[in-house]
Amino acid sequence: MATGLKLMRAIRVFEFGGPEVLKLQSDVAVPTPKDHQVLIKVHACGVNPVETYIRSGTHKIKPLLPYTPGSDVAGVIEAVGDNASTFKKGDRVFTTSTISGGYAEYALAADHTVYPLPEKLDFKQGAAIGIPYFTAYRALLHSARVKAGESVLVHGASGGVGLAVCQIARAYGLKVLGTAGTGEGQNIVLQNGAHEVFNHREHNYIDKIKVVGSRGPIEINPRDTMTKESSIIGVALYSSTKEEFRQYAAALQAGMEIGWLKPVIGSQYSLEKVAQAHENIIHSSGATGKMILLLE
Repeated sequence: MATGLKLMRAIRVFEFGGPEVLKLQSDVAVPTPKDHQVLIKVHACGVNPVETYIRSGTHKIKPLLPYTPGSDVAGVIEAVGDNASTFKKGDRVFTTSTISGGYAEYALAADHTVYPLPEKLDFKQGAAIGIPYFTAYRALLHSARVKAGESVLVHGASGGVGLAVCQIARAYGLKVLGTAGTGEGQNIVLQNGAHEVFNHREHNYIDKIKVVGSRGPIEINPRDTMTKESSIIGVALYSSTKEEFRQYAAALQAGMEIGWLKPVIGSQYSLEKVAQAHENIIHSSGATGKMILLLE
């Protein structure tokens, strides 16, 4: 190994499989930013369900092995590559994507995927913005084309994406109905934009409806969509163009400034406990807020 090479701790995946394939290593080289790239000293990184699907090898995205998972990083700019003039060392930022992976002490990102983090939000909240809020915004405003005065039902509203949907929908003038499986979850949903909340563990609480996200198959009769002239729309955040990401970012930045965008933090894990985080995000019931890895 070259002398003088700066090393960091990072999670590495050498083979696809269960949570046990997430390996913590302390001798990973800190990447160097190139043209239009920045290096971020990571303070916190969001954990998202999609990262478990990629790790297992069941997702259409299959990174070259070995790789470091994670996209939603918040931290401080450590170094700036050529032509990344928007940022300077010391700036507080968050990302929607990384090049080198976010489950690490340092992460490389393209400058167009990095955004200023306002002082009123801490790094944990910054790490909770990326996939949840950008997905929620795309689902509501771009795909569903919601209008003020309409109603939205958010199934499983107490998790990271669900709370983001509630906050955005309320800010845009919708009537917001949410569901959650615990009393604590129901309270958090009400505190974050929902007008009403239901316990989705009660028998026949409402017909099964999924608004944003999926954890498995659901059986429908296509005829039921005809009488109500209803639509079923799939949402994939990374189908967004660069311009769409810019639009979403501008709207969400305004939400941070005004104060309605305020991520709720749930379970917090160290890098050493990342396998447990991947287990819990899929199998634990009653999510309340966004799951975060802490690197401070």
